[in-house]
Amino acid sequence: MAQQARAIRTRRIILDSAAAVFAERGYERATIGEILARAGVTKGALYFHFASKEELALGVLSAQLLDEPLTPQDVKLQELVDQGFLLAHRLQTDSLVQASVALALDSGATSVDRAAPFQAWVDQVAEALTVAKARGEILPHVKVLDTAELFSGAFAGIQTMSQVVCDRDDLTHRVVVLLQHVLPSISTPAVLTGLDMSQERAKRLAADYEESRRRHEDADGTDAERYKKRPLGPLERPDGIPPSGRSGVMALSVFC
Repeated sequence: MAQQARAIRTRRIILDSAAAVFAERGYERATIGEILARAGVTKGALYFHFASKEELALGVLSAQLLDEPLTPQDVKLQELVDQGFLLAHRLQTDSLVQASVALALDSGATSVDRAAPFQAWVDQVAEALTVAKARGEILPHVKVLDTAELFSGAFAGIQTMSQVVCDRDDLTHRVVVLLQHVLPSISTPAVLTGLDMSQERAKRLAADYEESRRRHEDADGTDAERYKKRPLGPLERPDGIPPSGRSGVMALSVFC
């Protein structure tokens, strides 16, 4: 458990560092050496998690996906609203998510599948709409895939405009406006009246999200301290460096 927590932290440090270097230098000009220097980890630790610079870029791009489970709602369209609010919050506060979006828009990153995060977002929205349609929450004429692509594209556009105009300070408001224009055109009247698309809900979701992240980080830290204080095994040294003769994978797992 503690080793897993440490591996998660190391992976996040590497991704944060890669994201910063990509943002400063551009993907094509960034080097593994620069990322290692920024992260302060060994080359072995980096390659334990990522086999190449391209894999690092894909890891940064995947940061746009929600890293905390969304609370299920009785109405599926409310979950779609909540997804939009939480992504807006993370774009405002999480440097890794910000860098992920910047990389997706980096036309110089020709060797990276920059379409992947867009398609992942479309798929996520389409999944929610499919369930909503099966439950009778959206109007019969609504085409799920077309609507998912429209919503995702519109969200990408407003977040880009918000970033350029005011560093995303007004992004939550822009998402509310988007929802207020899109959902009445797809939702049944009975469901629409019960949807909460307010900025107050967005603030509550953001607070709950941050609290959940803090709990997980505290738990990981406690596990790590317990791991440090445990009796050393026969193949371990007090400095944490594995003795010679252990396999490469085993040795790397100590540091990652």
